[in-house]
Amino acid sequence: MALVDELQVYIKAGKGGDGVVRFRHDKNKEFSGPSGGNGGRGGDVLIHAVSDIGLLSNYKNKKKFNAQDGQAGMKDSCHGKDGEDLVIDLPVGSIVTNILTYEKFSLDVVGEKKLILKGGRGGLGNEHFKGSTNQTPEEFTLGTVGEEADFRIELEMFADVGLVGFPNAGKSSLLNAVSNAHAKVGNYQFTTLEPNLGSCFGVIIADIPGLIEGANEGKGLGHKFLKHIKRTKLLAHLIPADSEDIKGSYKTIRDEVLQYDPTMADKKEIVVLTKTDMVTPEELEKKIKEIKKINKDVFSISVLDDDSIKKFRDDLVKLIK
Repeated sequence: MALVDELQVYIKAGKGGDGVVRFRHDKNKEFSGPSGGNGGRGGDVLIHAVSDIGLLSNYKNKKKFNAQDGQAGMKDSCHGKDGEDLVIDLPVGSIVTNILTYEKFSLDVVGEKKLILKGGRGGLGNEHFKGSTNQTPEEFTLGTVGEEADFRIELEMFADVGLVGFPNAGKSSLLNAVSNAHAKVGNYQFTTLEPNLGSCFGVIIADIPGLIEGANEGKGLGHKFLKHIKRTKLLAHLIPADSEDIKGSYKTIRDEVLQYDPTMADKKEIVVLTKTDMVTPEELEKKIKEIKKINKDVFSISVLDDDSIKKFRDDLVKLIK
């Protein structure tokens, strides 16, 4: 599935209900004093982390979110009902930024909830103002408005495996072969313009759009997709077996990743030689030995060879599990 990983939305907490002016009318005693109740509190807005990493696609056409307003006060000293809180489900890994204040809220654990906007206070009814010197008050206050803001929602995925490499390295083809994904495949660069996800026996795999030299500076698809690599458990560097410079390709992509985030040096990595049907067995063996000098975990696959795909799928699950 194509992944929606950025949204901008307007969110508003509920307005507090107004206080009211009412007077009690009891039997045989027409004017029995003030009885106007207070207004209810406006609903707060919270964000809630869920495991559905593709959930943002549900909000593509929804640009406004509103919590419920509090109910106005009522007669007979009855307070208005509080507005219901609005809980917005977001994928774990989401970072929600208040565009005006730059305050950030990060959802790092499934089930985590964070308050991002507070609802308005309910107004005071005239009963609140009753006193020994003010027996029949007509004062009341209005409910206050809830907080509101424009927010940017960005997803930094918690995928198990991130597939990285130059454009047209075979990432989408591999994802389709080992999972239930249906990523677009084409014999040209930048076929993948959005990250794609697939599941392989419970292992979540993210196909990161092709990187180029200078990606950490924003070239090509740049920072937009490098961010998704940060929270993956394992990086799989895909390099076509017919590449003229296997070691150079690996080094270039790895350098881009580390320049974007030096802490990525501690992340487990493997190298996957793709399109092995494009070289002879002798050439493949030579290139495997070459890349093993800088990374011992090397795999070779061809999407035309079911046995190599099955072996890689099994090995990948073992690495993650």
